[in-house]
Amino acid sequence: MRFVFKILIVGCLVLMTSGLVHAQKQNFKSRSSLGVMLGGSYYIGDLNQFGHFKNTNFSGGIIYRYHVNSRLELRGGLRYGRVEGYDADSKDPYRQARNLSFESQIFEVAAGLEFNYLDYKLGNNKYFFTPYMFIDIGVFKMDPRTNYNGEMVSLQTIGTEGQGSDLSDRNAYSLVQLAIPFGLGFKINLGNRAALSLEYGIRKTFTDYLDDVGTGSFINSAELAAQNGNIAANLADRSDGSINFTGERGNSATKDWYSMFGVMFTFSLGNPDKCHFR
Repeated sequence: MRFVFKILIVGCLVLMTSGLVHAQKQNFKSRSSLGVMLGGSYYIGDLNQFGHFKNTNFSGGIIYRYHVNSRLELRGGLRYGRVEGYDADSKDPYRQARNLSFESQIFEVAAGLEFNYLDYKLGNNKYFFTPYMFIDIGVFKMDPRTNYNGEMVSLQTIGTEGQGSDLSDRNAYSLVQLAIPFGLGFKINLGNRAALSLEYGIRKTFTDYLDDVGTGSFINSAELAAQNGNIAANLADRSDGSINFTGERGNSATKDWYSMFGVMFTFSLGNPDKCHFR
């Protein structure tokens, strides 16, 4: 037992010594980088079930990375995007007749891990490129709105599925939600202090109301107007009357998703150490 204890102590001392030597060659700044990402965003849900990249809008963000070793980076970021969906774009006559639509800005804060498939370090001439994957956890703020008589109306506050009234057992859904961003990318160094990345990410959310079409049902227009107002009744069912819509307004079995992707330019915050790529 004493022999094992001595071995452990010696091992710890060796690791501490090597860590101190390595720390002399690298510091927080040399391991840190900041990236600016520009690209697009779109959504998948009840108003766009299968159309990846459909109704893509501008997105942008700032990404911070901390180099742990040649295969692992810690990351955190702030992102902005805009998503939208329209029943009128569907090939399904039922959905065309339903005629719902929405758009929403998305503000996202997330942090997580980035895994390099190859040895990589920003500023290193030998290990200068790699494909990678990432997974984060974050929160985002949404605000689904729609055009009503030439004005944009926030849908969450009016209760299109009877939220906040005697017609439903649900309160208004939250505009701040959890998300799990994950995806793939490829990065390559552009000299000693900069790199270029191509990244695609998609977000699993835990809400069915990014598009304001959730697990609630179509409610009698007169009853909804009496409790939540005429605007709520008019926006809950925007059909032309050719079909009598009853039952659930959307698919309660799935949640909404959104994607952010683009090109990222990354810059080292300190002088890179070329000797120790790890």
